[in-house]
Amino acid sequence: MGAIGVPTAEDFPRTADMVIIGGGVIGVATAFWAGRAGLQVVCLERRDGLGTLTTAASEECFRAQFSEPENIRMMKASISFFERFAEMTGLEDADLGLRQQGYLFLSKAEDAPERLRRRVEHQRQHGLDDVELLSGDEVRRRFAYVAPEVTAATFRARDGWLSTHALTYSLARATPGGRFCVRTEATGLALDGRGVAAVETNRGPIATRCAVLAAGPFAGVWAARVGIEVPVVAVRRHKVIVTGYAEIPADAPMTIDDATGAYWRPEAGGAALGWALPEPPGTPADLVPTDWTFPAVVLEAVSELTPFWRGVAEHLRRDGVFLSAGQYPETPDGNPIIDACPSLAGLYLNVGYGGHGIMASPEGGRMLVELVLGRGVDEAYPFRLQRFIEAQGPRRAESMVI
Repeated sequence: MGAIGVPTAEDFPRTADMVIIGGGVIGVATAFWAGRAGLQVVCLERRDGLGTLTTAASEECFRAQFSEPENIRMMKASISFFERFAEMTGLEDADLGLRQQGYLFLSKAEDAPERLRRRVEHQRQHGLDDVELLSGDEVRRRFAYVAPEVTAATFRARDGWLSTHALTYSLARATPGGRFCVRTEATGLALDGRGVAAVETNRGPIATRCAVLAAGPFAGVWAARVGIEVPVVAVRRHKVIVTGYAEIPADAPMTIDDATGAYWRPEAGGAALGWALPEPPGTPADLVPTDWTFPAVVLEAVSELTPFWRGVAEHLRRDGVFLSAGQYPETPDGNPIIDACPSLAGLYLNVGYGGHGIMASPEGGRMLVELVLGRGVDEAYPFRLQRFIEAQGPRRAESMVI
């Protein structure tokens, strides 16, 4: 089982088969698979606990409704891992708070029935055989709160949400022989003629031939310290929790406006809402400032297709609104980088998941470890770093929602 804590001078690990830089859910999931493969793994987190930055600020959701075949495959595998979590980890007492109430994408566009039909057909051709196409009348029969203007929708019942805290700490506990060192900052790399020789930390070096960068929104900044260019930027995203309103249906799915991306889902005693509004990249930060105009903006947006929110907005109380913000680690095409660094032997990259890190973490971690072990090159190919400088140029990944 994995050990989590602040290392002392006496028990600080001096060597490891793999050192992971970053203790969010991506780093911890990578450690889990490395430990399962028999590697001696150390995961470094400079903050007081695991998963307390981007992971904690997430919407905690997962879906397989993507258009890119590689993302459909990745998310289906991760969702299957969540569903079989006790079996996969050996933790019979683990409770992820798994809520598979589905993802519902709504559209009021005239062309939505045909456009969504083509999307669903494409998704089914690439293995997503349980996604449903609903007409406007069908969606209102199943979800009575949907507006009359909605002309079509897609729905997948196995999509949903979970507890990211439980996921992160359960994966750490289930990592055979893993060390998770909090309040321990990776400050650089020591190199020799073979490449990576050690990870430097504020507590001393850890000798290793394999370092994995999983530093979330700080990935680009951290890579630049060692002379590597990794195209990951930090983009602010808000989340609002609204509590105390009986009209919010507790059994609803994650509900998204297909045109705008504004969304909401039930949360204990209320709902969580968000909207990936355009913002320029910012400086990676531990404390991300919030904009208190956001709750009004997102409430107006979700009211378009689920109009009961107008009534909530009319009676909104300040003590029932909780606003927070985090940062997406974004790449130019919206897909992660899962690759061996081509310019520095021994450095691996597991970064840039944008708003999809929670849902992709189990499979992304497994894929990275397969690369370290000299396998899995073909399955990781769509996520290679080199794609950003190849002649055909990047394509933007589908980013309908967090």
